[in-house]
Amino acid sequence: MHSTSVLILVGILGVALGALLAFLAVRGRSGVDRTQELEARLHEANKKLEDFQLQVNEHFDQTSQLVHNLTESYREVHEYLANSAMRLSNQDIGRQMLEAGSGKLSDNDENLKTVTPPRDWAPKEPGAKGTLAEDFGLDKEPTERPEPAVNR
Repeated sequence: MHSTSVLILVGILGVALGALLAFLAVRGRSGVDRTQELEARLHEANKKLEDFQLQVNEHFDQTSQLVHNLTESYREVHEYLANSAMRLSNQDIGRQMLEAGSGKLSDNDENLKTVTPPRDWAPKEPGAKGTLAEDFGLDKEPTERPEPAVNR
């Protein structure tokens, strides 16, 4: 009878040990699967990021080319209008249009020579603070503040 008890005890210990080993094997394998899944997702995210960056670069390249084309078209239209103005009307008007299109401003425009920047930030008296000073309009000493109401 003693040998039967030992046999049963050994059987129970064998089943428990087998269950523990099976649990550890499945747990270890799922960790490897999880790691592989995360690596695959990381690789996919990196590929999407690279694709997006490529699309952004292509977008800005095309935008730059389109803006360049637009600028050239504008210049051509402006030159056409200036040449037409020279042929069809007063040549001074056409010359002014050509100069304006090239970025030059006429030197004989008196309005441009007399323009001065606004002076609303300038002090009124020597040594006084201007309106853009950080402490302009602030009192040097704080005025009396009313006492806070007490909640009852």
